[in-house]
Amino acid sequence: MDGASDPGTLFVGFSDKPETVRLDRLNRHGLVAGATGTGKTVTLQILAQALSDAGVPVFAADVKGDLSGISQPGTPNEKFIARAQGMGLTLTPDAPPTVFWDLFGEKGHPVRTTVSEMGPLLLARMLELNDVQEGVLNIVFKVADAEGLLLLDLKDLQAALKYVAENEKTIDAEYGNVSAATVGTIQRGLLTLETQGGANLFGEPALALSDLMRVDGSGRGVVSILAADRLIQSPRLYATFLLWLMSELFEDLPEIGDPEKPRLVFFFDEAHLLFRDAPKPLLEKVEQVVRLIRSKGVGIFFVTQNPADVPETVLGQLGNRFQHALRAYTPAEQKGLRAAASSFRPNPAFDTAEAIQNLGVGEALVSVLDERGAPTVVAMAKIRPPASRLGPATLPERQATLAASPVRGLYDTPLDRDSAFESLKVRAGQAAHQAEADAAAADIAKRREAEEKAWEREQARRDRADSRPAPRARSSSRQSMGEAFGKTLVRTIASQVGREILRGVLGGLKRR
Repeated sequence: MDGASDPGTLFVGFSDKPETVRLDRLNRHGLVAGATGTGKTVTLQILAQALSDAGVPVFAADVKGDLSGISQPGTPNEKFIARAQGMGLTLTPDAPPTVFWDLFGEKGHPVRTTVSEMGPLLLARMLELNDVQEGVLNIVFKVADAEGLLLLDLKDLQAALKYVAENEKTIDAEYGNVSAATVGTIQRGLLTLETQGGANLFGEPALALSDLMRVDGSGRGVVSILAADRLIQSPRLYATFLLWLMSELFEDLPEIGDPEKPRLVFFFDEAHLLFRDAPKPLLEKVEQVVRLIRSKGVGIFFVTQNPADVPETVLGQLGNRFQHALRAYTPAEQKGLRAAASSFRPNPAFDTAEAIQNLGVGEALVSVLDERGAPTVVAMAKIRPPASRLGPATLPERQATLAASPVRGLYDTPLDRDSAFESLKVRAGQAAHQAEADAAAADIAKRREAEEKAWEREQARRDRADSRPAPRARSSSRQSMGEAFGKTLVRTIASQVGREILRGVLGGLKRR
């Protein structure tokens, strides 16, 4: 692919002169804007391939699926050949080294991060939590850190939420109020995220940023393409993932100032999704990342329909701009058109606002940073034709690219090591076992206590019985044989004596 005469620049188009972008100014970020069908994806593809040829790795989200064609050499048609000749180019089919990534693991290598790396702020954004719910989520992360619980995937986070809810009173005293109702709301949000495919994002092996910053054996930068045609159906998940990736680059890379060429250039397609309904803390984080990441040698290009989609605080930091055609039929569109026109350094040769509406497909207004870091006068340019294919790669072509990937086998098999879910499960099992043991011990103690009380009652009864006085001996009603004979003899003698006395008395009476 032919480049500009200056090796420190990238040739991207032609106005009345070659339009180039300085490599040492690409860490000052950029914007590719325009209505659907005006050529934004082609401009992105041109920039990505030119950067690769210059030895700069690229990461880009493929929202519609047609950017995947960058992995295949193009087949120039007559129109492209004529345009190339008009620019003094020889159009040679070529393709940069490409690696495909896919959150769902279907069209590329799985790309994952951990819950801990994502952090509570971005998770709250992804789950659309309010301030109270975000506060509880922060507490969950603090408790996990204090308890040594690894938060790697969504089941770890669910387990940690359950643990916090079950220990609400203890945690309230140390970290602040945590209600079971709020925890339940967050858990329901996680279930919704899972149905959108969010479970695929969290886990291990986590993406190593070094694998996005590869250069092949010939010195060309590797172009990493994220398959986002399915991911974009969950806009919050898409935007939060890319913001996390930018944040990780910002956090992990060392300062290098202004390098001769960037370490990595990051293309954020459908960038308006990042800013839509974003809370102030999140916007502040985006602004901070964009402002400071350039000193890490990373350039960011926002790709969107209208510059008005990007907040002024961020837009003001985008020095390299490619504006494709805009349509302005409604008052809101006209306002956006005026804003887009006013962001360029005027060219006395044409009216910028009128030019934006009259641009053809493949044409753009171009303004980039010069050697002093100042924006150039806006130029109306035709974008150069690509050397790689326009349109999507076929499934066999994609599979062949994956088979030759330098990261083949590193991310394809998920890893599920012991983390919060397993730790809390072990704790719960130990607690249940201990509860059973405590219950058995309590039952034994209860029975022993009952036996001791029964023994004490029996002993008391015996003691009472031993303390009573001995009863008097009673004579027996039975008579021995001698006693009976004596008593009979006495009664017989008495009877005889009585009769004798009676006869004597009676006889004396008769004699008288």
